[in-house]
Amino acid sequence: MIALSDVSGKEFYLNCDLIYRIDRSFDTIITLTDGKTLRVIETEKEIVDKVIQYKRKIYNGFSEGDK
Repeated sequence: MIALSDVSGKEFYLNCDLIYRIDRSFDTIITLTDGKTLRVIETEKEIVDKVIQYKRKIYNGFSEGDK
């Protein structure tokens, strides 16, 4: 799961496997596989970077120093 912030600044965690697409309007809009949408303050690039970082941890395994 990745940490994101909604447009009010409240942090939440999203299962990144549920992301269908990411669009940029005034805010970043994430469309989930079930059709629901989320508006977040992170840019598309920040979200993609977080997903890549998360997937690397999953596929490469956690080291003892990771939290």
